[in-house]
Amino acid sequence: MPTSTLKVMNSPRDVCPVPFEDVVIPSDPAVAHQVQEKIEELLHARRASDNDIFSIKLALEEALVNAIKHGNQLDKSKMVTVSYRVLGDLFEVKISDEGPGFDPTDVPDPTAIENLERPCGRGLMLMRHYMTEVHYSARGNSVAMNRVIRNGKK
Repeated sequence: MPTSTLKVMNSPRDVCPVPFEDVVIPSDPAVAHQVQEKIEELLHARRASDNDIFSIKLALEEALVNAIKHGNQLDKSKMVTVSYRVLGDLFEVKISDEGPGFDPTDVPDPTAIENLERPCGRGLMLMRHYMTEVHYSARGNSVAMNRVIRNGKK
């Protein structure tokens, strides 16, 4: 996937010379877990705080599960693309699947009384809570997220 497609976030940092690391994986949770571990290692190497690493890991896991389970319907022949980078104090990631997409505004609020026992929407809520920004593509099959990280600060 060309780096230019990552301008979904409309960030002025997108002109930065630090390229995104692009990984294309089958819709397999075990393979997705390997990508999560690689990103966690990168964050540790960049001296991200434990809180930031936890937050990114949680949001990343939710986005990957959504792409694999809901987007690609657990079809291992369909791919998930993960593009990520760290720019000083900013972690950026984009996750895209081959599914038809969805409208995030149509997902019920999981904290509403009538939805407390329904499983849908919790992952999106967690992603919004733990990341600084979360943006969806117009089609709804791609999410771009970032989080400001506090390098070496607890």
